[in-house]
Amino acid sequence: MESQQLHVIFVPFPTPGHMIPMIDTARLFAKHGVNVTIINTHANASTFQKSIDSDFNSGYSIKTQLIHFPSSQVGLPEGVENVKDGTNSEILGKIVQGILMLQDQIEILLQDLQPDCIITDMMYAWTVESAAKLNVPRIHFYSSSYFSNCASYFIMKYRPHDNLVSDTHKFTIPGLPHTIEMTPLQIPDWVREKNAATAYFEPMFKSEVRSYGTLYNSFHELESEYEKLSKTRMGIKSWSVGPVSAWANKDNERKVNRGQIEELGKEAEWLNWLNSKQNESVLYVSFGSLTRLPHEQLVEIAHGLENSGHSFIWVVRKIDDRDEGENSFLQDFEKRMKESKKGYIIWNWAPQLLILDHPSTGGIVTHCGWNSILESLSVGLPMITWPMFAEQFFNEKLLVDVLKIGVSVGSKVNKFWASIDEDGVVRREEIVKAVEILMGNGEESKEMRMRAKKLGNAAKRSIEEDGDSYNNLIQLIDELKSLKIARELVKS
Repeated sequence: MESQQLHVIFVPFPTPGHMIPMIDTARLFAKHGVNVTIINTHANASTFQKSIDSDFNSGYSIKTQLIHFPSSQVGLPEGVENVKDGTNSEILGKIVQGILMLQDQIEILLQDLQPDCIITDMMYAWTVESAAKLNVPRIHFYSSSYFSNCASYFIMKYRPHDNLVSDTHKFTIPGLPHTIEMTPLQIPDWVREKNAATAYFEPMFKSEVRSYGTLYNSFHELESEYEKLSKTRMGIKSWSVGPVSAWANKDNERKVNRGQIEELGKEAEWLNWLNSKQNESVLYVSFGSLTRLPHEQLVEIAHGLENSGHSFIWVVRKIDDRDEGENSFLQDFEKRMKESKKGYIIWNWAPQLLILDHPSTGGIVTHCGWNSILESLSVGLPMITWPMFAEQFFNEKLLVDVLKIGVSVGSKVNKFWASIDEDGVVRREEIVKAVEILMGNGEESKEMRMRAKKLGNAAKRSIEEDGDSYNNLIQLIDELKSLKIARELVKS
């Protein structure tokens, strides 16, 4: 039986937005009878090992294969192995350097383990060669939307932004079924003009074309036109198998979250606060695991939320190197909100799925990271869009212009958090305006809610037996089995 079983290796990239959906996808493969190995470093593996052990103990064939992160060689303390640990540009640079050095260890493991297929994060372009050496299919794992991949592709191909008078002038993205306008400042800097990062990202897109196909954490009803576009115009075979988080944790979603809350011991407080609010009256505010906002921006958010008059739960990351005045501003604000019962601050980590799923939650302010979008959509919530960097501005366009379930807060500059400056700050008036549209009783708000709920139901259907995503996964696994048999026939 072992030799007949399909063996697939997953190689995730160590940043939460990429790693979480890939681990969930690996678990889905295992739950459908595939023998799965996940290659990762110690500290990264420790964040998901519990669910892998639990799957293994339930009889699924899934394991983690550990490799060593070269901390001392790049001058990092032990255990700092993930992009989210990069609290400043210098540490971030060392983490990326360490990640680049993992290639040799991964290559050796791939040779040793002789898998039938390699599913690898898009950031590891070099795995195309590894798969070719082993004569097995390489599947490109794209951790965001079809829309963002299509938009990037056509902008890189036609460069519509090149001849504009200024970086704030709008251009239309060619080749898309909808009219999508952007400014050069909203596209990633390495696309805007060639820089050091271009050499890192361009091979990633080239490697996709040379892969067997691409896996998307998306579902057919969400972006069917862009799924079609990527298959026809870009000529890339693809499978939508999302939303993977809702699917992989379907049986134990509650338990998974509960475990982490018990450790916090704060459940009663935020839950009691939420329980005291009317249905769909609370706005949840979260900027994901990588964003670090400058103090000036936090001040504008605080005033914007307070002035909007709507109830909110805001997840704020504690940053140790903030000066006293900055910390005391947030503490005073928290105290004031507690007294007025209008707002609730959660520091550092929040049980996001539970909050989103609570009947009192009526919308979310999001940085437009794809995982947060899917989590909000899975429970049918409309969004205020506040993209920061990478492909998040493309995702905003999908939510606001295509799906019409988002209100833009007016974020203008695509910049990684390490370099946000005065120009990038969104003012309180803009925040109030967006909150009033989303959380108010107007027609626009009602229609957005209706559309978001409809997509939420479609998301649930897609991962049920015989749903689109369910069928795509089964079809892909069957296809990989046929390829394995064909290879073995050639060998014999």
